[in-house]
Amino acid sequence: MSNQVDPWVVANPEQARNLLAAVSYVGGYRRARGRRLVGLLAAMYFGGLRPAEAVGLVETDLNVPGQGWGSALLHRTRPSVGKQWTDSGETHDDRGLKNRLTEDVRRVPIPPHLVAVLREHLATFGTADDGRLFFSENGSVVPSSTYYRVWQEARLLALPPAVAASPLASRPYDLRYSALSTWLNAGADSTEVAERAGNSVEVLLTRHAKCLDGRASPTVESRTYCASTNEASCPNTEAPE
Repeated sequence: MSNQVDPWVVANPEQARNLLAAVSYVGGYRRARGRRLVGLLAAMYFGGLRPAEAVGLVETDLNVPGQGWGSALLHRTRPSVGKQWTDSGETHDDRGLKNRLTEDVRRVPIPPHLVAVLREHLATFGTADDGRLFFSENGSVVPSSTYYRVWQEARLLALPPAVAASPLASRPYDLRYSALSTWLNAGADSTEVAERAGNSVEVLLTRHAKCLDGRASPTVESRTYCASTNEASCPNTEAPE
């Protein structure tokens, strides 16, 4: 099927971590062109968020405690559609969640590593005037072209030349694909992964069919965090109810 995820684009946990680390080096420290986007891209991988969901995150939607698991309440997306297609005349539309009613909310547990990344981002950059976590230097919504260019530069820093020339994680959206495939292969329950991802189970398994290599049945929180971080202590790590 044409909408199935190509296994060649799926980054393993080590590759994903190296890529996210490389983002912080893009554009130099002072201007922080890459540093201000680390949390955005980390949310796509460690949280499995769609790019438009990550762009739309606001501080009041987050629970990011000093330690342990946090959560995000997703109800808003900021897709880039072009000025001619929005009522406001802005490049980014302001919508509800994909494939859901406008008022629907999706709770996404976020692992300790992503909690730490988001807390650091807030401490360093604060928020835009409307509470958005991620914004350009002038406070506007981050264009998809901006984080795409930063991502391409990060790939050249993080990956060997032959791998950088391959389809591996060639787009920021591939971080989400990498997350969902990793979670499923780690044994997370497909129903829980689908709910977290905002997909139906059928769509989830069909789309990632080529990326699956056998599953068990542990809790989704412990397995997803473990799979994404490769931490030795993961077998006993579970998110709170």
